[in-house]
Amino acid sequence: MTFTGVIFDLDGTLLDTEALALQTGQTAFDAVGISNYEGILHSLVGMDFVTGAELLRNAYPDADHDRLHQIWRQESKALHLNGVPLKPGVIELLDLLQERDLPWAIATSSFLTSAQRKLDSAGLLDRVSHLVTRDDVTNPKPHPEPFLMASGLIDQPPAQCLAFEDSELGAQSAKAAGMRVVQVKDIIPPSGNHAHYVADSLLDGARKAGLV
Repeated sequence: MTFTGVIFDLDGTLLDTEALALQTGQTAFDAVGISNYEGILHSLVGMDFVTGAELLRNAYPDADHDRLHQIWRQESKALHLNGVPLKPGVIELLDLLQERDLPWAIATSSFLTSAQRKLDSAGLLDRVSHLVTRDDVTNPKPHPEPFLMASGLIDQPPAQCLAFEDSELGAQSAKAAGMRVVQVKDIIPPSGNHAHYVADSLLDGARKAGLV
């Protein structure tokens, strides 16, 4: 299949930030006295803040959620200022898309300010022309709206777009949008239930999909 556009998730796909999020989340949970949180932390991967905050309120109704999120944000910003690492193969793949004049966009569950801060810290902000964030959509992942909006920004039919994701929620979103989906392994092993290709890395996924 010949693809005419590519849509990337951000955290855990282009940026190696999911491990950082777990680290800062552990610090925040410890600070407010919440224990046995590993399972719920993993369930937040790929989820937008609003949905995740509601999940946490239901799971821990007696916790100080304002303090939890404040500490989590502070810890995250401090880590991001030290530089956000890229996932392997990001620069090579983006250079390839540029050489082939293939349009691409990002569809992320992060808010705009957070996404821009992370992209800037990773040295990618100047390369991003099309960005869909949580601020732009009514229905976040796993709804298809983020990926449909991203394909609209690059003016390409969803069926001719290849999507790269790491999370189950994100892969479900991209598949529901009608795209071919590469699910790249990150901190949580992918089930592949919503992906056409499961890959060890971005470049491995690009090869499996026939992009390279």
